[in-house]
Amino acid sequence: MTREQKVAKKELARRVRETTAGRFFGFVLESIEPGSAVMKLRVRPHHLQVYEVVHGGVIAALADTAGGLATYMSTPRGTRVATVEMKINFLEAVEKGTVRATAHVLRRGRNLAVVDCDVRDAKRLVAKALMTFAIGSGQRLPEQTRENKSRSAAHAGKKNAAIEKIDKSRL
Repeated sequence: MTREQKVAKKELARRVRETTAGRFFGFVLESIEPGSAVMKLRVRPHHLQVYEVVHGGVIAALADTAGGLATYMSTPRGTRVATVEMKINFLEAVEKGTVRATAHVLRRGRNLAVVDCDVRDAKRLVAKALMTFAIGSGQRLPEQTRENKSRSAAHAGKKNAAIEKIDKSRL
C-alpha cells in the first residue's frame, strides 16, 4: 500500500466513524486495499426487525458501504463514487454476533465500477450483493473547512442525541 493509500485509509475510517449512518449502524472499517474493502458490524438491538433478526436494509447498507469504499480506493483520491444499482440476495437470517461485508471491484471503467460483496457471520454466507457505482469525473469530496467541521459537529451532536435516545428506548 502506498503512502497516499495509507492516508486515504485513515481518512476513510474517520469518515465512516463520523457519518450519521456510520455512527447509527456502528459500521467499522476493518481493512481496505485498492479495489477491496471489509466492513464489520456488531449486531445491536436497534438493527433488528419485528422477527428479531437483522433488518435486510442494515445488511444492504453494510454491503453498499463496503462496495463504495472498495470503488473509492480504486480511483484517484478524492473522486466521488455513488451507487447507481444494487441487487442483494439475503441467504440466512442473522440474530446476533458480528457480520462482515467483503467487497471486491470486479471491473472498473472510466465511468462505472461493478462490485461483488459477500456478507458473512461467523460461519455462514448470509447475503450476496452485486452493485454498480458511478465514478465522478474529476469531482472531489468536499474539503473539511473550519466552517464545514463546525456545521458537521453541530449536526452530529443533534444526531448523536437522537441515536442515544433510540438505543436507550430499545434496551
